[in-house]
Amino acid sequence: MTDTYTTLWWVRRDMRLADNPALAHAIASGGPVLPVFIHDETVAGLGAAPKWRMGLGIDALDADLRRLGSRLTLRRGRAVDVLTDLVRETGAKSVVWSRAYDPDAITRDTAVKTALKDLGIGAESFAGHLLFEPWQVKTKVGGYYKVYTPYWRAVRDNPVADCLPAPTSLPAPDHWPASDRLADWQMGAAMNRGADVVLPYTNVGATAAQTRLAEFLEDAITDYREGRDFPDRQVTSRLSENLTYGEIAPRRLWHAARQAMMEGAQGAEHFLKELVWREFAYHLAYHTPHMLTRNWRVEWDGFGWRGDNTDAENWRRGMTGVPMVDAAMRELFVTGTMHNRLRMIAGSYLTKHLLTDWRIGQDWFAQTLIDWDPAANAMGWQWVAGCGPDASPYFRVFNPETQGVKFDGQGRYRDLYLSEGLDAAGRCPSADFYQAIPRSWQITAATPYPEPALTLKEGRLRALEAYSNAKSGS
Repeated sequence: MTDTYTTLWWVRRDMRLADNPALAHAIASGGPVLPVFIHDETVAGLGAAPKWRMGLGIDALDADLRRLGSRLTLRRGRAVDVLTDLVRETGAKSVVWSRAYDPDAITRDTAVKTALKDLGIGAESFAGHLLFEPWQVKTKVGGYYKVYTPYWRAVRDNPVADCLPAPTSLPAPDHWPASDRLADWQMGAAMNRGADVVLPYTNVGATAAQTRLAEFLEDAITDYREGRDFPDRQVTSRLSENLTYGEIAPRRLWHAARQAMMEGAQGAEHFLKELVWREFAYHLAYHTPHMLTRNWRVEWDGFGWRGDNTDAENWRRGMTGVPMVDAAMRELFVTGTMHNRLRMIAGSYLTKHLLTDWRIGQDWFAQTLIDWDPAANAMGWQWVAGCGPDASPYFRVFNPETQGVKFDGQGRYRDLYLSEGLDAAGRCPSADFYQAIPRSWQITAATPYPEPALTLKEGRLRALEAYSNAKSGS
């Protein structure tokens, strides 16, 4: 008979019980499983909204574990120190976790694995956050893909493993180690009064994610391709926050959409393409990690971006005087998310009309998005700025006015955030905006709406001139 031993399941962005290879491996060992979440430097460094939302996810996962007679042990500190301490306290012989792919996480995880193995402790990471491991998808000459469409063609017919079922029980240790209290971490402190405004728009936990997926498949996936660019239509999956924290596995979405496609849902293939766009972001972040902090196209390093400025501050506050841009920025403050079409419009306006460094916008999204994702956020900003993969700087100077006419012709989206419109739940997002923003902004419903700093035509011409000068070296 094989001796059983405790396995530590180090929870990170895999806050689910179903289809979790790391957890499945821990259970298969036959001994007790100790789930642990560590508030380390990567958590401490999160912006206000993603840190708060992560705290909600931790609480939801703990509730799911307790229904199985388990619980989440919370510790604060450097991951390597916390895990080695827990190994000594519990006698655990193995630690498992789901892989992360950004440089800081890779550095941390490598140090953890080395330290544990030096102690004679098993340490193993597993796939789960992505469909395809970045090093497994290669061009014909063995390199990595730099353009999305060839990447999509390379992976669209690749096999994706079946989803693993959720466990019906979780073997618990005889004695639970000491745990921090989640409330003591104060993960929502930086949200201030905004937390109460954003909370009704969140979709927290694995059960909520499964419900939202079912609703999308039932009501919206057929219209996804044609309707996804219209922000007043409920045809997107709205699962980005759940993917961010691993409350649903990407391969569950992949298999669900593939099934829908075989059953004739016309928008299903396009949904798969968007899911693979997320994969492509991680593919590039892994192979070209400078993408997270520097221009992906190095020839843009000499471009004369403006640093932070008054126009950028007005952009953050939803006070540019350009209605579609301001509606987008106010949606972000009220809901913690922003419709993808509006992310492109708002991002283009900041980086092109206002000629502001894309990293200013990237940093703001890192503070305010509950679905913030390091790879997707960086690639999205570089794409819209023109310095990233698949970028086309001259043809992607979005005109917010014509975009509004095309995708919000009746002004329903705009009016939700710039006048007293009501959403489907009877809430008034425009009023909520004034309740969510910092008091120091001194913006109220009585504050006059501003005139734009420059006309859209002037902004476009200025951007094209700047790009032309940069290209010619003048």
